[in-house]
Amino acid sequence: MDTIKVKVNGIETEAPAGSTVLEAARAAGVEIPTLCYMKDINAIGACRMCVTEVKGARGLVAACVYPAAEGMEIITNSQKAFDARKRTLELILSNHRMECLTCVRNQNCELQRLAREYGVERVRFGTPKDMQPQFERTTLHLVRDNSKCVLCRRCVAACGKLQSVSVIGPNDRGFATHIGSAFDRDLSEVACVSCGQCITVCPTGALTEVDNTPEVWAALADASKHVVVGTAPAVRAALGEEFGDPIGANCQGKMAAALRRLGFDGVFDVDVSADMTVMEEGAELLERLAGGGPLPLITSCSPGWIRFCEHYFPELIPNLSSCKSPQQMFGALMKSYYAKRKGLDPKDIYVVSVMPCTAKKYEVRRELDDAAGGVWDVDATITTRELANMIKKAGIKWDRLPEEDFDPEFGIFSGAGVIFGATGGVMEAALRTVADLATGRSLDRLDYHAVRGVEGVKEAEVALELPDGGKLTLNVAVASGLANARKLLEKVKSGEKSYHFIEIMACPGGCVNGGGQPIQPMSVRNFTDLRSERAKALYSADAAMKLRKSHESPIVKELYASFLGKPGSHIAHELLHTTYIARSKYPGFDAERQGKKLPAQSEKR
Repeated sequence: MDTIKVKVNGIETEAPAGSTVLEAARAAGVEIPTLCYMKDINAIGACRMCVTEVKGARGLVAACVYPAAEGMEIITNSQKAFDARKRTLELILSNHRMECLTCVRNQNCELQRLAREYGVERVRFGTPKDMQPQFERTTLHLVRDNSKCVLCRRCVAACGKLQSVSVIGPNDRGFATHIGSAFDRDLSEVACVSCGQCITVCPTGALTEVDNTPEVWAALADASKHVVVGTAPAVRAALGEEFGDPIGANCQGKMAAALRRLGFDGVFDVDVSADMTVMEEGAELLERLAGGGPLPLITSCSPGWIRFCEHYFPELIPNLSSCKSPQQMFGALMKSYYAKRKGLDPKDIYVVSVMPCTAKKYEVRRELDDAAGGVWDVDATITTRELANMIKKAGIKWDRLPEEDFDPEFGIFSGAGVIFGATGGVMEAALRTVADLATGRSLDRLDYHAVRGVEGVKEAEVALELPDGGKLTLNVAVASGLANARKLLEKVKSGEKSYHFIEIMACPGGCVNGGGQPIQPMSVRNFTDLRSERAKALYSADAAMKLRKSHESPIVKELYASFLGKPGSHIAHELLHTTYIARSKYPGFDAERQGKKLPAQSEKR
């Protein structure tokens, strides 16, 4: 790799050729502050927090976009740079509603941290005393408060460049500039897919998830309710970050212990229903390969992807697997199989899921998931962040928690279920089972490295020898991040690419990088691959397990033997499968034209 030599604060260092001043400084161990910058996604030099002196340059330069050159002398800590950054902070704060103590991002706010580091003890330019919250609460997953927005446009870049959804952007000009949807429509009136990627990149409290913990606390206090909880595989790979654990630490044992101390009657893992998803989806794939449906079969685990497909690719709805997601399968099994075993009325069971995903908040209330008698599969879903807040509120000391197991009824799961949280994990889990079922024997091959990793699109060919002596070659693809999914699907539609099976995850890197995971500042996100570090925890757990194939799980075998019959049975379809509908790209306009009232969770003011 070609390098250049530069001086940073008088110390000579090397940096990769093509680096910006920001990257060259980091190579020298110096961090220049940023607000708007997102590596490879949002390098626009707009916030001016990264202004830095470069000898020979006219005035201060924006380090995030200014190219470093051979022999350049960079001064990051000059008084001129310090004063400019502090003045910029004061100007931003003059238009920011500062109620830090009551803000959900208190002590995890990039603006707050910068103000502390640069000694901003007062705002010279004044903050309007009558500044009020500008809440929009029209969706099931997100709360927007533009009174805390700093116009960094990171959310706009995430929505547009990462997800290719582009339902938000800057409206108006000058002092009136604000982030919103086209024509200032509510978020519920546009084709938002609820992925929450905008939340994870927001530096302040302008974007937060809808807080569902009050209803969970209420259920836990209700003696008439049997409250059970199920955690998604990706949660164990990130929850510890909220308590100071290293990024990617596997905290499964402590997590189970914490949930038990919160008062849940049943502490389970959604990995079991991930194994069930493999069984049902695998059977569906084999049926379609035999001529029973359109190919490619596309996975249905990610509700953000499902909503994206319904809005933007309705012609591919027949290709979607009819399987519910592991979250919804978990709830359905809790209120059928588990209820029967415990002798409980399903209406008395309150199911809580802990998910790395904000789209799950939308998924639990999909109109198609309302079971007979008004019993929802899942009653409430909370994010990894919300669970951390519950643990803190309950005064549970994370570092003193023992390692505990999940409850035995749903406590045995395979490594295939665990890796669902990483991009390619669903594909690999399915291939382990489909390969065995198709060949009629237990294959030694367990690891499908071609579908692993954080690349946006991955392809693989899997050759299988069939019992009759024939051969089956499966062409598969994996995409994560909806911009990558769009590119892949356009190639499928045009005939440029042909596959049998496709896995799509809405969030880049999969669920480990979901919109409900712990928020890391951009100074970490820009230079640490959270996706890879968190995924390592899941793959390491899988590699250490004796049980690594879904169809070999004793709980899976018991479920089919005593309750469901076989994958794809009538009762399995009733409980574990769903349907989809085509949705307009412009739901607000359609509803208005048809005289329909759009649902709203709360107020916008």
